Amino acid sequence: MCGICGIINFNKQPVCETPIRKMMQIMKHRGPDDEGVFMDKNVGLGFVRLSIIDLSKSGNQPMSSNDDRYVIVFNGEIYNYIEIRKELKLKGHVFKTNSDTEVLLAAYMEWGEECLHRFNGMWAFVIYDRFKKKLFAARDRYGIKPFYYLKTVNCLAFASEIPPLLSLLERKPSPDQQSIFDYLVFNRTDQTERTFYLEIKKLQHGDCFELSNLSLSHFVTLSPKKWYNLRDRVVTTQGFSNPTEFRELFSSAVGLRLRSDVPVGVCLSGGLDSSSIASIIAKDYPENKLKTFSVIFGKDIKTDESEYIEKIRPFAKQMKFIKPTAESLYNDMPDFIKTIGEPVPSTGPYAQYKVFELSKGSAVVLLNGQGADEMLAGYHYFFGFYFKDLFKNLRLGKLSSELIQYLVKHKNLFGIKTFIYFMLSGRLRTCIMGGERKYLNPEFVNQFKNSSHIVGNLYSGENLNDALMDHFEYKLEHLLKWEDRNSMRFSLESRLPFLDYRLVEKCLASEDQWIIQNAQTKFILKRAMSGIVPAKILARNDKIGFGAPQDIWFRTRLFRDFIFNLIQSKSFKERGFFNIGKSQNLYQNHLKNNGDFGNDIWKAINLELWFRNNID
Repeated sequence: MCGICGIINFNKQPVCETPIRKMMQIMKHRGPDDEGVFMDKNVGLGFVRLSIIDLSKSGNQPMSSNDDRYVIVFNGEIYNYIEIRKELKLKGHVFKTNSDTEVLLAAYMEWGEECLHRFNGMWAFVIYDRFKKKLFAARDRYGIKPFYYLKTVNCLAFASEIPPLLSLLERKPSPDQQSIFDYLVFNRTDQTERTFYLEIKKLQHGDCFELSNLSLSHFVTLSPKKWYNLRDRVVTTQGFSNPTEFRELFSSAVGLRLRSDVPVGVCLSGGLDSSSIASIIAKDYPENKLKTFSVIFGKDIKTDESEYIEKIRPFAKQMKFIKPTAESLYNDMPDFIKTIGEPVPSTGPYAQYKVFELSKGSAVVLLNGQGADEMLAGYHYFFGFYFKDLFKNLRLGKLSSELIQYLVKHKNLFGIKTFIYFMLSGRLRTCIMGGERKYLNPEFVNQFKNSSHIVGNLYSGENLNDALMDHFEYKLEHLLKWEDRNSMRFSLESRLPFLDYRLVEKCLASEDQWIIQNAQTKFILKRAMSGIVPAKILARNDKIGFGAPQDIWFRTRLFRDFIFNLIQSKSFKERGFFNIGKSQNLYQNHLKNNGDFGNDIWKAINLELWFRNNID
């Protein structure tokens, strides 16, 4: 787990080492243990290392092949590197280290681009062929590890985070207005190659690219291509036939992610996903003494999950807790906003930020439950897709049964409301979402609503499986970005067992009865974990999410003064995103408990502070 960066000049001019070193220094938190550079005329590569596997100096990067032809900078982990190394040894490859980096490089030398399909892990890497003056870059299947780039006529620069690339700009960056619209209206970011900066793009998950003839002085076109297509894989995959099959594969995914030469822990929320990871470790891998790290808020707070977290205590060797407050958020805001680098639509990622802060010093690798909600329909609006699927296929008896059970078990109408919403046209769905944000400037909404692709990409699935795959393609990545930034801020590696590609593909190829049944989501996971995860956790029907009590925090005097000053400021008024009067009324209603508008308030705060720190 590290940070990578580089500059490739297209005009034959040699790369200067100074900007490479500056980019490395800006993201030194990603790799405090070592660093290195590689310079070859118009190609420069930089690397900062967080040592996880093979802690010796031989595992440092940039790493060269035995014949010095290839050079690699690699951020991530190849969990099945031991198995791949054995196969490569039989083919005559000789290894000098115990690192997964050397295995990755040898795999590329042996199989070229096809090596990507053999990897089980997370990665963003660049390999430079010194003989052919060719560069190859690739990103993992689901976007766990980041790859940002800045492309001009004369050069390509890339990095694991955005700030290093901003350091190369000769003028202040420009905000991407479409990204801001999607963020304010739909609470979504990172669904395309766009970022909040017009100048900076990201390589999409499951994509790779190649640049050839770098020794020549010529214009280079960057043409990423998809090396991994989830829909194609699902079509050729056989789904799960029973919960035991799921349990065995899930245990394998967890076991691979326990491979480490440094201490490993679990981020434990109290929900089914993280509790499943912790319980499997305790049962199947008891030699890994279970350490857990959790955020709590107090038992009278609705987002607090202490009673469920405590159910794991009998399995744990060590449990640590942190309790964020309004004061801690206020004090941490500058660093938190800097850490994420782009606006986030709620303070949920701040709770995650505090868990990683708590973990530092006790573990270096943390396992987390990210991805299970997208794979197993964890969000309650997936009921809307499921009901739509049943209705369109005239499975009316099943639909009636599921609707009744939903009302009985969940005691709300949210799933039914989303069912109605998903039956509407895409244009009407966009208008409804824009119309709900009455505090936004209508001119801004009208300017960008027709160019937004959120509804078409994310909310137009004809059935449950389509919707799940759309979420892998267009939603999951912003959660993975926050996971990456928060963990790396504290020089920690986060690993995600639910995103083992074997597990994902088989889940999405399974019949919907294994995903939702009897008004329960994650049905196969609950059956597979029966007798392993404590019964009280398995019986939960609520979906709290990894959040913070921002609605309460924003009613404190500390935030009241801060927020009123912010929304009355000259810069906030001149941005053109908000109707100032209605924004002030929204906050007044929030203070009077006439609704919970915490997310809307936070988006305004975060966006304004991001502008001040990164654009102005």
